[in-house]
Amino acid sequence: MTMELDFTREAKNSERTASCFRKNSVVKVPYVFWQLTTREVLTMEFCYGHKVNDLDFLRKTDISPTKVAKALIELFGEMIFVHGFVHGDPHPGNILVSPEGHGKFSLVLLDHGIYRELDQKFRLDYCRLWKALILLDSNKILELGEQFGVGKYAKYFPVIFTGRTIESKSALGTQMSGEEQRRLKEDLNSLGMDDISSFMESLPPDFYVILRTDGLLRSILGNLGAPRHVRLLTYARCAIHGLEKQHKMESGAIRRMFLNVKTNVSYLRLRVIIEIAVLLAKANGAKQKVVNKLRQMLQETSQGFHRRM
Repeated sequence: MTMELDFTREAKNSERTASCFRKNSVVKVPYVFWQLTTREVLTMEFCYGHKVNDLDFLRKTDISPTKVAKALIELFGEMIFVHGFVHGDPHPGNILVSPEGHGKFSLVLLDHGIYRELDQKFRLDYCRLWKALILLDSNKILELGEQFGVGKYAKYFPVIFTGRTIESKSALGTQMSGEEQRRLKEDLNSLGMDDISSFMESLPPDFYVILRTDGLLRSILGNLGAPRHVRLLTYARCAIHGLEKQHKMESGAIRRMFLNVKTNVSYLRLRVIIEIAVLLAKANGAKQKVVNKLRQMLQETSQGFHRRM
């Protein structure tokens, strides 16, 4: 509470965030007027905009909700995986959409009072976790579970973050099969309060911040109607860049050029996996529509036959 009420600290947080995203033309952080700022008073640039999930406003200004969702998750994906400096309260009132004309927009980030600076080792391990989640590398997920201190409970990471089990055969970004849901329900029903308490108590403090932030973002993405793969694809890309950022800091110029190529190849590999999953999901959706239509036609035919009888 003391930190949040120190407005010079909030001003410094906002400037640091502005510096992190200085090359991103979509992200806007209000300018701080230091000559009018003290510990008790914060004076910043006024930025016009509406809440990020205001669909009526987006429609009126011809701004695509899906593009807003993509820009939002890219903003926070980079915060978490690359910079490790995370806004502590990303609710819709702290993120504004400011129209730039012709369907273009900027995201205005407000309220910089509380930030979490992630531990460097945690940030890198979290990047590795997401890479393993996309590839569904169960051995790596369990290995990282030991690093995070959660042990056997690491098998629930895929459910928490991607909505599928560690043994899932479902395509990434799609719903679990009925059988997988049944097995998961049985597994969860076998857990006692001691298991849940043990899991929660074993999580590193940074994990709580990540879980809360991700939960708020998923809620906003849902309001904006964004496809599930948007978040998965963005997190995958940011996780790879977060890992390579560390390698680049420790390498020379030639090595950095090689790492740039390696980063792009790694990302393309994960993107192919996700895009295939998206196509499968669309195919399954189309298949289900055909099945539903056939059922409807059969029902109508059956009803007509009975009427004639």
